[in-house]
Amino acid sequence: MRLKIPTLTVVGAGPGDIDLITLKAIKAIKSADVILYDALINEALLDYASKETELIFVGKRKGCYAFQQEQINELIVTKAKEKGHVVRLKGGDPFIFGRGAEEIDYVIPFGLKTFMVPGISSSSAVPAYQGIPLTKRGASESFWVITGTTKNHNLSQDVALAAKSTATVVILMGMHKLDDIVRVFSEEQKQDTAVAVIQNGTTKEEKVGIGTINTIQQIVKEKQLTSPAIIVIGDVVKQKTSLSSIYSDIAFS
Repeated sequence: MRLKIPTLTVVGAGPGDIDLITLKAIKAIKSADVILYDALINEALLDYASKETELIFVGKRKGCYAFQQEQINELIVTKAKEKGHVVRLKGGDPFIFGRGAEEIDYVIPFGLKTFMVPGISSSSAVPAYQGIPLTKRGASESFWVITGTTKNHNLSQDVALAAKSTATVVILMGMHKLDDIVRVFSEEQKQDTAVAVIQNGTTKEEKVGIGTINTIQQIVKEKQLTSPAIIVIGDVVKQKTSLSSIYSDIAFS
């Protein structure tokens, strides 16, 4: 019997809609001996896996970790040496706040071959599904993508820097810091700047709140918006089109 080479492929599962997956990602899933998957992936993607593939949930739900990051790192090495090809299936793009690079860095000294399959990031896809362009001539020439919460559980200092610019600001993992975000933008006299909060973007459970820095906290409360959600701040929110009706009528029906 030919021994399998211990291999890790970090795969981006996209923002939620199962159709937003790349062909390369599907090929990786089909060839996996073991799949370690996170909470935010669409679990229907696991149907592409072989019946012999071992499926292990390693995500976080409601603040509870199935595995700590150090345990996930060790599990990747153990399973790769035991079975061969490990696919680490992560929501969105694993190299955008997904810790994919950290996992690759960890396993390389153990002799694993490593591959990366990018995914469609929620930072761009979720606004797009709502008809919100992150850049548009006359409205925004650039955009920031920022984590709302750092590893020390503080608001990223980059939010304050972004608030001083005219760029579109996309904040991931920022719902628990919404009050702080509003304060930072208010200090820059941007109370009337448009804001969108999009929960469970690109899925059937999608919920949206549109307002301004002045009103978004009340809108979030009224609509009961919670994580997982992204926050989009900038004039491009005013450019929102009627793409949602097009999507419901013809897209992927």
